[in-house]
Amino acid sequence: MRRKLLICAGAIAIFFLIAAAGCVAVFHSLLLTHYIESDSFRQAMEAETAKGLHFGECRYSPIRRTSTFTAQSESYEAQNGKKAMKSLDARGITATFDPWGVFVRQWRFSDVRVQSGDVEIQVYKANPEAMAPKPWFAIFLPKRVYLKKIESDHANVTWRFRGEHAGFFDTQLLITPHGPDFEYVATSGRLKMALFPDLDLRRAHLLITKTLITVYDIDLASNSSSEESIHAQANAGIGKDRSVDFKANFNAVPIRPWLPAEWKARLKGSAFGDIHWTGTDPKLENSSGEGSLRIRKGRIDEVPLLEKLAELAQKKSFEHLELNECSFGFGWKYPKIDVKDISIEERGKFRIEGELLIDQRRLRGTIRLGLTREYLDWLPNPEEVFNRKQGGYLWTNVRLFGTLDDPEQDLSPRIIELFKQSPGAYLGLLFRQFEGWLKKAFNHDYERVLNGGASSASPGLMRHRENVR
Repeated sequence: MRRKLLICAGAIAIFFLIAAAGCVAVFHSLLLTHYIESDSFRQAMEAETAKGLHFGECRYSPIRRTSTFTAQSESYEAQNGKKAMKSLDARGITATFDPWGVFVRQWRFSDVRVQSGDVEIQVYKANPEAMAPKPWFAIFLPKRVYLKKIESDHANVTWRFRGEHAGFFDTQLLITPHGPDFEYVATSGRLKMALFPDLDLRRAHLLITKTLITVYDIDLASNSSSEESIHAQANAGIGKDRSVDFKANFNAVPIRPWLPAEWKARLKGSAFGDIHWTGTDPKLENSSGEGSLRIRKGRIDEVPLLEKLAELAQKKSFEHLELNECSFGFGWKYPKIDVKDISIEERGKFRIEGELLIDQRRLRGTIRLGLTREYLDWLPNPEEVFNRKQGGYLWTNVRLFGTLDDPEQDLSPRIIELFKQSPGAYLGLLFRQFEGWLKKAFNHDYERVLNGGASSASPGLMRHRENVR
């Protein structure tokens, strides 16, 4: 019995050795190389890859066999993706075939490397895919393509946002399967997206399945070598449940790149804070959320309101504010936005506290304005308006109203009333307002008109000179 067992074991071992030798002979044969490099094999791989990656159509350039289990192709193009990938354009492809996959009925590729490429991803609605009838011998053939990983050192992962192409550009991309779907890990490169400044990408990890987009983590910065960071996580339903849950926090982010062009030269500082956005769907009108913002090393320059205040108070230092403190919290449930816990201060000069409500661009709220006594010398009897003293400041309440485009406040009439009680100060105020009008009307000819040096001025300015005098 023992002898028979040894003979059987030896026979089995010899069978596997012969099978392995036969496989090696087949894989090294010129006939197999000719078949792999033929159009029929390329077309078969196009069909199987399109099915495996869920593309409507795709095309390989000619395939070349470079070693026993490795082949290369100059390019691969795929369109009309039915799932997470909408299109794929890969260049310089090297794929390594894993023969053991045949035993689990898979065309298995253990490694796919791409020199460069473009991937456009999309949100898709899951639909059952039609199954084509298979021949009887299909039960003996691999039934699917399995890609262990796809790597590229120079890839663009894009999507559509506000009608424009957005995405991660020139990034290192790793794509791995997640059941029938794919996970994406991108490192380095740039994020370009409408409404945002260009940002360096440190890392992004996301998954798109039949029912959910999951952003595990995105790490961004204006400059990847700096200490600033923007971290975000999100879940967004793409099936019957279309809800959105987005969280982000940011540290030491320069605010200037995020500002409208007309404000870039007027404000600077670094932003810290967080935001939490939720909604029954991605639409703004169905959203709500909350967050906070604080600015460090804030500075405000050349703001018209401050220039007017500096002119009125005869304090040039009002034209440039160095903020020791600037913070507020906010919450919204569309279309209302509550801004609370406002705290803005330049120590020794002013402090602002309060809250306001924005409802469909209509503005209302109350802020508490505090100024040191030094910066109230321009106002006659300042204690009548700034009637509360606390923390080294004289305080008054200012009610805000109007709209975001045309805000108003109730402080000016009270100050004008005080000036009327002091004729000298009131006349000085009127003169400064009139002088400002003259400068605006005559621009650089203002001084020449007042000083009589208008020999080269226009006849219109000559007539105005006498009126001005």
